Amino acid sequence: MAEAPLLAVEGLTVAMGGTPVLEDVSFSIAPGETLGLVGESGCGKSVTALSAMRLLPHPPARVLGGRILFEGEDMLALDDARLRAIRGNRIGMIFQEPMTSLNPVFTIGDQIAESLVVHRGASGAAALGEAARLLDLVGIPAARGQLGRYPHELSGGQRQRVMIAIALACRPRLLVADEPTTALDVTVQAQILDLVGRLRREMGMAVLLITHDLGVVAETCDRVAVMYAGRIVEEAPASRIFAVPRHRYTQALLRTMPAANPPGRRLPSIAGTVPPPGARGAGCAFAPRCAAALPRCAGELPPIAGAPHRVGCWNPAEAA
Repeated sequence: MAEAPLLAVEGLTVAMGGTPVLEDVSFSIAPGETLGLVGESGCGKSVTALSAMRLLPHPPARVLGGRILFEGEDMLALDDARLRAIRGNRIGMIFQEPMTSLNPVFTIGDQIAESLVVHRGASGAAALGEAARLLDLVGIPAARGQLGRYPHELSGGQRQRVMIAIALACRPRLLVADEPTTALDVTVQAQILDLVGRLRREMGMAVLLITHDLGVVAETCDRVAVMYAGRIVEEAPASRIFAVPRHRYTQALLRTMPAANPPGRRLPSIAGTVPPPGARGAGCAFAPRCAAALPRCAGELPPIAGAPHRVGCWNPAEAA
């Protein structure tokens, strides 16, 4: 019998101020698996993660339909006390910008220790001792001596490592990593991704990795879900997405990868922009940018279907 998914998002539809921003989003993550959620800026990746964690402000955000099942519990049906028991404990999250996610008036030691005190009932001294161990685990040198420092005293890479330490403090079953290497230089990016991968293997946790960097996805993810204009348009094992992409948007994304182009050649771009919520039309939102669009694409929304390679396109590329 197949193992039940750790996280299952089923038909999630979310509106902001009455305008849908996510529409019928469905995907799942198995225990220990890494799922990459990819797409251009504005496609809804971060909103999906925040919705799954119930972190969007209400109002203006409102869930119009669907379920978010974590370990069998519907996150949308839980009260605040139960949510607080899960967030930061069973689910950890690395936010996109550590400088604005860390509290500037508390030391990093206190910020890491807080979740251990709240969720594990640790004493202050024991929590600070574990915070030092976590800082050492994520590669902060002389960890115990760093506990009294404030976020502004750290580099961008160090702040991101602190965010990872906070997210991992309670040994979560699921880690949500929202653009964990944004604004970091290439060397530090590689270090952070190696760190997340190593800790995933050591702790046996699942990872939802949100990124627009397909090179990162190719190196780290088991499966990939491609998002466009608030919808999942293609989902498959990572090896298959890169070998035989079927949705025209996925193909266009892959063509922009530096690795797909000879050195010295200008990288191709995708003409046009992601349509904003409220301006997506009745059909496929990618149709105005798609060279292979059919007449029906503009007026009729294609369903996403197939297993294990799901695709939502009226004129997909042929499967190998």
